[in-house]
This record gives sequence, C-alpha cells and structure tokens, in this order.
Amino acid sequence: MYFVTKYSKLYYEKYGNSNKKLLILPGWGDNRKTFFNIINNLKDKYEIYIIDYPGFGKSTFKNIDMTIYDYAEIINTFMIKNKIINPIIISHSFGGRISSLLISKYKVKVDKLILIDVAGLKEKLNIKKILKIKLYKLLKKIISIIPSTNKKQRLEKIRNKFSSNDYNTLPSHMYQTFKNIINEDLTKYYKNIVVETLIIWGQKDNITKLKYGKKLLKLIKNSALIIYPKADHFSYLRYPILTSKILNSYLK
Repeated sequence: MYFVTKYSKLYYEKYGNSNKKLLILPGWGDNRKTFFNIINNLKDKYEIYIIDYPGFGKSTFKNIDMTIYDYAEIINTFMIKNKIINPIIISHSFGGRISSLLISKYKVKVDKLILIDVAGLKEKLNIKKILKIKLYKLLKKIISIIPSTNKKQRLEKIRNKFSSNDYNTLPSHMYQTFKNIINEDLTKYYKNIVVETLIIWGQKDNITKLKYGKKLLKLIKNSALIIYPKADHFSYLRYPILTSKILNSYLK
C-alpha cells in the first residue's frame, strides 16, 4: 500500500486485525524485510504497521534536503491518517530518532515504547575524530584546486575512505539529508519521554555503542535495559528467538 505526502510516495504494509496497534520504525537504509520475525510473532495479537522511509525500499524520494523533523512529520501524519492511536512503537537505530520526536515534540500518546540500538544521542568529538575531519577537509580542498582529469574519482575515493557505510551507499542527492539528520542532537527529546520504555542493545554494537543505551537508561525515567552479550547493531536479528520471547513477555 502507498501513502502520499508532499515529500514522497511512501510504501507501507499492514498486518493483522486488532484494536491494539503496533508501529515499527526501522533503521536508516533499512526496510520492513528485516522485521518479518517480529511481525510474524505479533501479528495475531496486534494490527501492525511498518513503513519504508523516503528513498528506501519501495518509497520514492524527491530531490530535496530533509531533516529529522521532516521524517517525524511524515510519520505523525501517517499515524493520523491511518488512525493509529495509542500504539506500541518498536524502533531500531534511526527509528529511535523519530520516536523521540513523536513522543516529546508532537505529543503522540504511546502505550509502550521499545528502543533497539537507537541513534540520536550526539557523540562528543575526541581529538582523533577532530583531526580526521580536518584531514578530510584539507584533502578535499587540495584535490579541488589541483588541475586533474579524474578529480571526481579522487574526491569519491577519499569520501569513501573517511565516511560511514551509511553515507557511502546513498545516492548523491541524499547526502545533505543524511548530514542534517546525524548532526541533530536529540538528547532533550529522549529526556522528556515518560512512557514505559524497554531498551534492547547489542554489547558489540559499533555503530551506536552500548554507552548510549546506558545513557538512555538514565535519561528515560520509566525504562529498563536488556543487553545481548554477543550482538552487534542488529541485535534483534542476531537473537530472533530471544527477542520474540522478550517482546511477548514485555507486551503482556
């Protein structure tokens, strides 16, 4: 099914038929396919909605620069149009950014919140990262001013070396949107969450490190943290059976 907004034509899927609603917000660049285990586990008890963000899965992307607030506005509008009232929200990675804004900025009422390896807490730059950024900018400047027939390829090569996988796999017209999103610190919005929250984190997550899960535990008063000892950023995929058991128990 599709949902049309001023930003794009968004694809979404709906499973189950119940008065109890559940909204799944995937990570950046991810889509509904990685959540099939969770959906199959819960679709008999809930009416489940999951959406492909602009530019991913089957959703289109207009050639415009977006912010995390635009994404939150899209999901808020989607919830209103589909009468998704007082849902349970399951968020992974980028989806946590949207959840924090839905609850704290848009005042969306949520029954329970589940945050899995989420993003949005800005990391303080250490000297190593500051130097890395400065070196990247210097190399870009040098390549730009030196006459060359393969300038574009050289710039792309250093971008691939210094940038994250998420950034490098994006089409060029989404670069600024990605920068807008990762530069936004959402700590104040997470701090204002009062709904009952379960936090699940992979101990070996090297994208959103465990220290952020522990920080969220302190920021969100009514929360609990479960750590998967050998899991990475996709902890719910590494421990599918355990995740199903935990969700079934928590959502009773």
